[in-house]
Amino acid sequence: MTDAQPQAPCTRTAHAIAPDVARRAAMEKTRGRLVIASLGFSLLFGAVALKLAGATVMFPMQSKRLDRLAQLPNPISADASAPASGALAMPPRDAGPHTRAMVVDRNGEILAISLPTAGLYANPREMMDTDEAARKLKSVLPSLDLQVVRARLASEKQFVYLARNITPNEHLAINNLGIPGVYFQATERRRYPQGRVAAHVMGGVDVDARGVAGVERAFDQRLRDDPTPLKLSLDVRVQAAMRDELSQSMAEFHAIGACGIVMDVHTGEVIAMVSLPDFDANKAGEATNEQRFNRAVTGMYEPGSTFKLQTAAMALDSGAAQLWSSFDAAHNIRIGRFTIQDFEGKHRVLTFPEVIAYSSNLGAAHMAQQVGTERQRSWLHAMGMFTRVGIELPEQGQPIVQPAANWKEIATMTVGFGHGIAVSPLHVVRGTAVLANGGMMLHPTILEAEAPQSDEHRIMRQSTSDTVRKLMRLVVTDGYGKPADVPGYFVGGKTGTAEKTLGHGYRKHANISAFMSVFPMNAPRYAVYFMLDEPKGNASTAGYSTAGAVSAPGAGRVIARIAPMLGLMPETVTAAATQATLSMPLRPGRPAGWRPPVDTSLAHAPAHPQEVPAPQQPVIPRQEAGPSITSVAAR
Repeated sequence: MTDAQPQAPCTRTAHAIAPDVARRAAMEKTRGRLVIASLGFSLLFGAVALKLAGATVMFPMQSKRLDRLAQLPNPISADASAPASGALAMPPRDAGPHTRAMVVDRNGEILAISLPTAGLYANPREMMDTDEAARKLKSVLPSLDLQVVRARLASEKQFVYLARNITPNEHLAINNLGIPGVYFQATERRRYPQGRVAAHVMGGVDVDARGVAGVERAFDQRLRDDPTPLKLSLDVRVQAAMRDELSQSMAEFHAIGACGIVMDVHTGEVIAMVSLPDFDANKAGEATNEQRFNRAVTGMYEPGSTFKLQTAAMALDSGAAQLWSSFDAAHNIRIGRFTIQDFEGKHRVLTFPEVIAYSSNLGAAHMAQQVGTERQRSWLHAMGMFTRVGIELPEQGQPIVQPAANWKEIATMTVGFGHGIAVSPLHVVRGTAVLANGGMMLHPTILEAEAPQSDEHRIMRQSTSDTVRKLMRLVVTDGYGKPADVPGYFVGGKTGTAEKTLGHGYRKHANISAFMSVFPMNAPRYAVYFMLDEPKGNASTAGYSTAGAVSAPGAGRVIARIAPMLGLMPETVTAAATQATLSMPLRPGRPAGWRPPVDTSLAHAPAHPQEVPAPQQPVIPRQEAGPSITSVAAR
């Protein structure tokens, strides 16, 4: 037997048919595509996971993120039917083309500013659960009416407005709710940091940030188009001081209202303008009509004895009277059933300075009679008493003036002591400033002025202004204006108490009590007006509610407070010498050898008649019918 030989491996050759080869190739190709697709999805989900981790863990959304989003354009269309990804953009914090400009006072203190807010709206067609959405929104905005929101979200509209003036914190909270179909629109909210202090001057805006009153309305286009701050002539320190003193006096004397104005007598800038009662400018929609009423420019009142300064100036400037002229104040003037008389009069003949110092109605009536109707009307027209005062406030009113046909002798006399004509307090302030500044006409302005107004319209001679300033100082040193004096500031002024009109007569014991002052009289800078509407006398005034008792003290306190703010320090070392230059005797004598002057150089002044010495015994007016005449003199 032989050894067995190893067997050779058995090999078989398989022959694949064509369909199998094709199938295997397709499987390999599909496997490659699946690997590529899986890698793509892995990268995509990885990027999403990384983004979510960054947004929620590493870099959560903060206010700085919202600020960056604010720079994105707002894609909201008029109907907001297709909001895009940038619909969450907040308004920019810096003043931009759609941001209302700030308003500041003369020292740069902010009076009005627009803050970024957002408007909340929704597209109901994108809502999934309107009830849940309404409840969530209510949790962030408690002021929302849940039923109203539900009704709006359930509508078929593509745009429904839900809320205005959403704050940045509310914006973020609503955004975090993740409600589909809810969007934000960049808006702004007007704020007034001073609150009530300058409410009537500022006015306000509507829900669309358009001016509706005051400076906001007068300069609406400017504030919307020009982002630079609008600078006013107001000084909020002076404004606050005036408001404080008026409020205290109004409370002390139970007045129904009050008004105060401070104006530069050379530039016409209004430094302060206060009307009480007032309102919080941030809540203007809650203000009553009485609170909105601006007594400074809208209210028209008979000026009372403050107008006697105008009568004195026109008499002196026209030559109808001189300082040594005298007037009968011993006998009442009777016209029909009415009587002109003085309040606690002297019952004797008064000299020109005494008529002003003692505020004699009788003396002023005789003085106006000597001036004459035509010259009186010409003077008052030149003083701007027949037209609106011209300040940049839309609320300014039109004076109430009798037509020329009715302006008879009786009207001339009553207007001479401030009755029978009604003007705004700002008219009185402007007219008194002209008397004190050398006779130059002013255009009152609420904007900061860079220089005194030009010498384009002279109303009177410089010498007349100098004399009137001494008369105003005399009222404070020797007349009924003594309570307004402030040591070192040489205050001058005039009291004015006028009964309020009621139909065809006057309301007894319902007065407008005002003190019109200028300081310092040796170099006039500022006019100060202080008025109380229907004040009631008390024990401190012995029951009197006249201007000398209730308004003159308040004006003095205002001057003492605001003068240092305005850079004026009291003069003490040379006070006696300064006062000597302002002194005027109550009963001046006629200079020896006096002759009436002739001056035709004033082309813009009211026409001067041929000047002759005033008669020493004025004529008592004849009895004739006329309008009702007050029997109360303005102290």
